[in-house]
Amino acid sequence: MQLREVLLIARTKEFNEEQALHQAMLLFWKKGYEATSIPDLLQVMGISRSSLYDTFSDKQALYIAALEHYKKVSFNKRVILERASSVRTGLRQYFEHHIATAYDTSLPGGCFVTNAATTLESPDEKLNELIKTSFSNLEQAFYELLEKGRQSGEIDKNTDVKALSYLLLNLHQSVNVMAKVDPDQQRAKDMIKIVIEGI
Repeated sequence: MQLREVLLIARTKEFNEEQALHQAMLLFWKKGYEATSIPDLLQVMGISRSSLYDTFSDKQALYIAALEHYKKVSFNKRVILERASSVRTGLRQYFEHHIATAYDTSLPGGCFVTNAATTLESPDEKLNELIKTSFSNLEQAFYELLEKGRQSGEIDKNTDVKALSYLLLNLHQSVNVMAKVDPDQQRAKDMIKIVIEGI
């Protein structure tokens, strides 16, 4: 092993990578990509500039890693949909959890992935794919629950579950956005209640 490789390994083990990445995630989530500077990141992550570049390559790669970390550490709300005993119960429980999280004042606000989708002007291909996959996976989870309900007779056989799953995806994203500008989460709850009752 070359001396440079030994030194590189030593440097990267001087800090907890997972912990540093979590701090970077919170900062990017709060300030957005453009407003977050390298000095800001170094401060919250508690690492040197060389450690940041040796471990994460550059700011954009760190941002993508932070988004992937967010998806990993966040509670997998899709499990609620997958394990739901009925369509309405599943949707009600899912959105109750989602609204509580979106309006949680201890968090930066909204959803990190949604923020990324709405604030970056020209994300690179990998980042764009990460965001699209996140959205499409949730839409698919809504679709599978709705289709199960359609097959069981819980909801009308003529229901366009594909269009409805897309509507629910959009409601999900609207909650994320509105949570950043309107502190009254009851309005979001009332909106979701009307939608679920109408299914």
